[in-house]
Amino acid sequence: MNQKSFLTRVRDNFFAGLAVVLPAVISVALLAWLFGNISTITDKLLFFLPPERTHDKNGVVLWYWSFLALVIAVVLICLIGRLTRNYIGEKFIDLADRLMLRVPLLNKVYGTVKQVNDAFSSNKSSFKGVALVPFPHQGSLSLGFITSEQKSPKTGEKMVGVFVPTTPNPTAGFLVFVPENDVTKIDMSVADGIKFIISLGAISPDQQKTQLEKLKT
Repeated sequence: MNQKSFLTRVRDNFFAGLAVVLPAVISVALLAWLFGNISTITDKLLFFLPPERTHDKNGVVLWYWSFLALVIAVVLICLIGRLTRNYIGEKFIDLADRLMLRVPLLNKVYGTVKQVNDAFSSNKSSFKGVALVPFPHQGSLSLGFITSEQKSPKTGEKMVGVFVPTTPNPTAGFLVFVPENDVTKIDMSVADGIKFIISLGAISPDQQKTQLEKLKT
């Protein structure tokens, strides 16, 4: 009896500790994974330094040099962002954009990526709202973003185009056309909808606001 009680306490303590430790472990692992993947691109910014200084004996970039390259990339992105805020910079970015769209093959990839980026940009989102739709079958509901409204060519019924993203990567998903009566619009911004999807639905917008208020206090 005592042994069973002891094992029960150990099990309860383990799951209680796991609930506390797991979010931190996943967060650290995710950051490490992101750093490892992003650094393969940002490391190229160290081209002005001799490889024997930035690489180890196995030809791998040392972590602190990778971190420096990441900082340089962040600074460059901030400078580009600052550049787009004035007239000359805006015209320059527009010129570079048009040049990219003129390059064969590259324009297909660049154009697609730009459209996806514009769609998910909080400043100029092409989504018209957030809604719940019966997907992938009747009886279930999926969170999606309204993209368009049009009539069915066969029945003339008003249909609503809804992009249903995958989670946790909202840039991939399914485009479905649903009868207007089956679309339930919800009071949620597109930005909050994307955050909700990235968090696997674990953190609602209300919870996000509560956590931010706790951090401020």
